[in-house]
Amino acid sequence: MIEKNFITSGRNTVIHKIKKFDLLIINGDNPVIIISHRGIGIYKGEIPTKRSIAKKAYQDIVNISSSELFGEEKTLLFVQALDGIEYKIDYSKKGTTSFIKIHQNHYM
Repeated sequence: MIEKNFITSGRNTVIHKIKKFDLLIINGDNPVIIISHRGIGIYKGEIPTKRSIAKKAYQDIVNISSSELFGEEKTLLFVQALDGIEYKIDYSKKGTTSFIKIHQNHYM
């Protein structure tokens, strides 16, 4: 079994596990989110076309709507990052300051 760089919890939570890899969160046509060991933000770069290309760039592609994960696009997503903060991504508020907010500080 291949070890993943993240795990899922509940119906809408992604937990970042490995500091070496950044996660690229894809949720339909919404902005791509990058999660690194330093925090979270909107990804401005080009999305790798294959997982092998992403792996060489120390990235992991997380497609929320894939059948391996949640099986559908999410309006609300929680991300537990390695910086000890849980973030709330509210896709209904994309383009505003409320799009990515701290949900819980130091969840660990």
